[in-house]
Amino acid sequence: MGIKEVVIGIAIIILTSFVAVYGISMFYPEVEYNDFCGEMKTQELIETQERCEEIGGGWEAIETIKIPESDEMTGFCDRNYQCRQDYDEARKIRSKKIFIFSIPLGIIIIALGAFLFSLESVGAGLMGGGAFTLVYGAGNYWRYGEDWFRFLLSLIGLIAVILIAYWFNKKFDKKRQ
Repeated sequence: MGIKEVVIGIAIIILTSFVAVYGISMFYPEVEYNDFCGEMKTQELIETQERCEEIGGGWEAIETIKIPESDEMTGFCDRNYQCRQDYDEARKIRSKKIFIFSIPLGIIIIALGAFLFSLESVGAGLMGGGAFTLVYGAGNYWRYGEDWFRFLLSLIGLIAVILIAYWFNKKFDKKRQ
């Protein structure tokens, strides 16, 4: 493969990746922090856990030596605690949807590149874009998955890519003979 074909292949990898990422984002838009935690709910000084929880905050205890019968505060109110929990949960759900959608999409793109395009730069570019789509989908959900899930996902992905490579090489070995 010459330098022109390599450059075309790289361009196809980049553009396939953009199409996959932005296409997925059309169906699963980014979760915005301000949609969950807008402006501060109150300006009052919150000194008790009960009042903090009334406004949807989370009380954070201060671990210090306490002086008996002191007016010293024993913690502070994280005013955005509940809305941040809701935001994080919405991000987790979005990440899972992206994962579920992008893994089969990446495999399909790799397969299309391997089997349908005889022009090597196009096929290799699509396969690279498909691989990036797999990384994008898995990377979004990776922090939420358990170790067994990550292992299983990696193993299945490895087996799928090896099978595609094996099938691809077998197909072209028959054509060369």
